Amino acid sequence: MPETDSTSQCFKRKKDICSFDYEELKKEIEGIGEQPYRSRQVYEWLHVKLAERFEDMTNLSKKFREKLDEDYEIARVEMIEHQVSKKDPTEKFLFELSDGNMIESVLMKYSYGNSVCISSQAGCRMGCRFCASTIGGLKRNLTPSEMLGQVYQIQRQTKERVSNVVVMGTGEPLDNYDNFVKFIRMLSDEHGLHISQRNITASTCGIVPNMHRLAEEGLQITLALSLHGSTQEKRQKLMPVANQYNLEEVLEACDDYFRKTGRRITFEYSLVAGVNDQPDDVRELTRILKKRNCHMNLIPVNPIKERDYKKPDSKNANEFKNKLEKNGINVTIRKERGSDIDGACGQLRRRYAAANVRRTI
Repeated sequence: MPETDSTSQCFKRKKDICSFDYEELKKEIEGIGEQPYRSRQVYEWLHVKLAERFEDMTNLSKKFREKLDEDYEIARVEMIEHQVSKKDPTEKFLFELSDGNMIESVLMKYSYGNSVCISSQAGCRMGCRFCASTIGGLKRNLTPSEMLGQVYQIQRQTKERVSNVVVMGTGEPLDNYDNFVKFIRMLSDEHGLHISQRNITASTCGIVPNMHRLAEEGLQITLALSLHGSTQEKRQKLMPVANQYNLEEVLEACDDYFRKTGRRITFEYSLVAGVNDQPDDVRELTRILKKRNCHMNLIPVNPIKERDYKKPDSKNANEFKNKLEKNGINVTIRKERGSDIDGACGQLRRRYAAANVRRTI
């Protein structure tokens, strides 16, 4: 009698059902012999009622639920740690994915609603010198369901609606382009949470080809460019991506996005004491930004132990802001949130990983 082929005993890989958009799910459900209206029910359970298990979908037959459970999975985004600031209405979440990777999200409560900052990758390969997210490199891209899952978990935990989403956590969204765009479309889809695209902001360090692609997508999200240096040379010192795309190319891609969408660009500028907060930076920033319809966010850098960059004091930061304003630049200093918790991108994830390493030694 021949031996059993062990490969035939391998588990069948389940499909990631929360990464199907509405039309894809409709085709999928019809393809397994169910009526079209069933797809509407399943989509609502997943993206409006935020069900985590098929057995909770009580208006579906038991047989159908068992079939779903056999062939599909609801991607795991499990809360591991939850920090609540005592200084301001800010909360930080550490989530574990099905393969053990960790990601972070932040909830910030404002008078106009709840804003969530999510991650688009586990780790990051962009290598920005002042950022904790990129230490350790890129582990992998997140799927649409894992990006959505961060928003959904925060709504489940707080029992409050999220009205604004910012893709500025760990990772570079335009380095995970297809999954990111699908996430945006699903997040704003009328069949799901239906968050207005005008309430969604995504940050990029300047991947020029994908900035041009994004301009053609017909989306109405706000694009934020991580500028951080007033010249090509300063950007190269702070951001390795600048070695591939020069500042003029990046600014032209910003202009293209504004022309195609009518959406004003936001320029993010991490202020590093003695590095990019000098009088020549004011002159250069005025030169490149004054003619553009834009807004500038000054972000006093969060020091991290792996780098020796220093945060400017509030007096110097305000002087820098005032000089830009006098030169006609629309600028604000981003209010620091969650300073008593692991507020900066990547800090909670790295601290948790380091603690686990210590426990295994």
